[in-house]
Amino acid sequence: MRRHLATRELTAEGPRRGTAGANARTRSVTVNLAESPLAWLHARGHLDDRLFDASERLRADYERASLGPSVTMRWDAVRIRGSGDSGLSATERQIAAKARFDGAMAAAGGGLSDILWRVACGCESLPDAEKELSWPARSGKLVLKLALERVADFYRLS
Repeated sequence: MRRHLATRELTAEGPRRGTAGANARTRSVTVNLAESPLAWLHARGHLDDRLFDASERLRADYERASLGPSVTMRWDAVRIRGSGDSGLSATERQIAAKARFDGAMAAAGGGLSDILWRVACGCESLPDAEKELSWPARSGKLVLKLALERVADFYRLS
């Protein structure tokens, strides 16, 4: 896994923004900016291997389907016969990934897919996703786990 470490100063109210009062006590923490929110949850025991694998499969299909922002030109290498790509062209692989992604999101369900997309594909932290969805604090992890259970069933992970 890539590592991009950064130091953040924290106050009792949260991350420091601008100038705080002279009496504000601060402490520093080191964070890995390259770590996904789901990898963070998995590394700390909040997600088991099955749910983490389901999230990685969903994000891989999201990336293969090119659903995120992209440039207008394709820089893929020329396809070589017998290279293990199942004989599919780049467009066919993209369409297959889109179909799997849509199926997984449909399996998660309407109320659960919002936080699933934000955390697994958009790489938002759980607190940020909860805030954007106007949910109570600490409710996102439970809903995310329910969504990932359904996605793991969709991908037939055991």
